Amino acid sequence: MKGWFRLKKVVSREEALSHIKEGQTIMIGGFLAVGTPETLVDGIIEKRIGNLTVINNDTAFVDKGTGKLVVNRLIKKFIGSHIGTNPETGKQMHAGELEVELIPQGTLAERIRSAGVGFGGFLTPTGLGTVVEKGKQKIEINGKTYLLELPLRADVALLKAAKADESGNLIYYRAARNFNPLMAMAADLVIVEADEIVPKGSLDPDEIVTPGIFVDMIVKG
Repeated sequence: MKGWFRLKKVVSREEALSHIKEGQTIMIGGFLAVGTPETLVDGIIEKRIGNLTVINNDTAFVDKGTGKLVVNRLIKKFIGSHIGTNPETGKQMHAGELEVELIPQGTLAERIRSAGVGFGGFLTPTGLGTVVEKGKQKIEINGKTYLLELPLRADVALLKAAKADESGNLIYYRAARNFNPLMAMAADLVIVEADEIVPKGSLDPDEIVTPGIFVDMIVKG
């Protein structure tokens, strides 16, 4: 059940993980593992939920964030903007064991946002004349050529917040904000790992970044 339709959003890690299935497409917040829900990632590893398509800015490091899923060979395809900080990702990619789709970082963010706000796509000159344009439609407007980039959506989004209230309103601190707010809008099921869970109405509305309507489940980090 989506957002405010769900009466009880604070759940156990086990209940949250029961909704993550083999073969799903999963968005995971974080930039070099900052803002990544490590407890939920560890749960996926413990349960050996594999064959996943993972959308994340990067594959972090071998011992942090999404990188741990790579090391445990639970990802069949990775979609993100870079993999250079995790040598295991490159190793599996070159061995044909992991499919990697690299997307310019701004384009990645905007594709996720497009899914969240209901756009059919957007036009950008980024990637013209490079491998990025392969297989994509080109559109000319006022004498300028653009690539049509399509929305990027997931079955599940796993996010990290500093604070959540029981209604699912979220606060992120500093760089941990990164991709989390965009991903909250672009998945069928949104699971949040929060460092602190507080009663309804106790958060300053001016500090709330993600409204609770986007959040389905909250797990204590």
